[in-house]
Amino acid sequence: MNDAAVRLGYLADTVRLLYPGAGAPRPYTVLPHPALPRRLAPRRWWHLGSRVVVPVEGSIADHLGEVFQRPVETVLHVRPARRANRKPILEARADGRLLAFVKIGDTERARGLVDAEAATLRRLAALPLRTVTVPAVLHHGDWRGMSVLALSPLPVRRGRVPAPLLLEAAREIAATGGARPAWHGDFTPWNLSRGPGGRLLVWDWERYEVGVPLGFDVLHHFFHRALRRMRPPVAAKACLAQSVCLLAPLGLSSATARRTALRYLIALADRHAADGHAPFGPPRSWLNPAVDHEELLI
Repeated sequence: MNDAAVRLGYLADTVRLLYPGAGAPRPYTVLPHPALPRRLAPRRWWHLGSRVVVPVEGSIADHLGEVFQRPVETVLHVRPARRANRKPILEARADGRLLAFVKIGDTERARGLVDAEAATLRRLAALPLRTVTVPAVLHHGDWRGMSVLALSPLPVRRGRVPAPLLLEAAREIAATGGARPAWHGDFTPWNLSRGPGGRLLVWDWERYEVGVPLGFDVLHHFFHRALRRMRPPVAAKACLAQSVCLLAPLGLSSATARRTALRYLIALADRHAADGHAPFGPPRSWLNPAVDHEELLI
């Protein structure tokens, strides 16, 4: 089954979950095309392709209308086919304006991640961050047994983030843990953007954690950029080989930097195992070649 077919199957399941009512159906459209499904949006006169009829009464759109105290239209993101933390993501819109991004915790695992992100963002909102900008929690509650988290949209820009800004942001995130360094947990290019005033916009805080070695975020960013152009075993070896240069600006010695890279790669493999997810294949295929001969450093 190809990616489009899997996405459309997941979309059908999600529509049944979030739009369960039987009354007041409204036409929607899969955009940009059913062969490349990325969003399910209220149908407009200029949309091509077939109509998808979605009930609105008693739906998540109705619930968000109550939350924001105005009529709300929803745009449902059609999620990638296979992700350990996959969950429904919506845009809540009113009067042609984007009000919020909304995450739905529809499984036990997803509920835990959504609730953890809400707690993290509330904690960060109370801190005097100078480099990092995070979304604001507009609403966090329950609907039909699911967690609902509405977050303020950030003014995202295209373009690569300068390395000094990445380092300063990673340093500031680590400092939010006080004496116990913290990390964002998914400090990847697709969760970051340059913001106004020389700040870094950072979203998707589901995996935030304290008590990890300083430098995990920097390594995570490098590793996932490397995966765009190399196979996982090569990317893991590159992460270890570049760790000294990557982490020197954070004040880590060569030995500490290599040890931190090893611990990061092992922690990532442990995360995947806990999620029941193996996006890079089994650890023996991508992790072991990088770490087996480094056992004395751990």
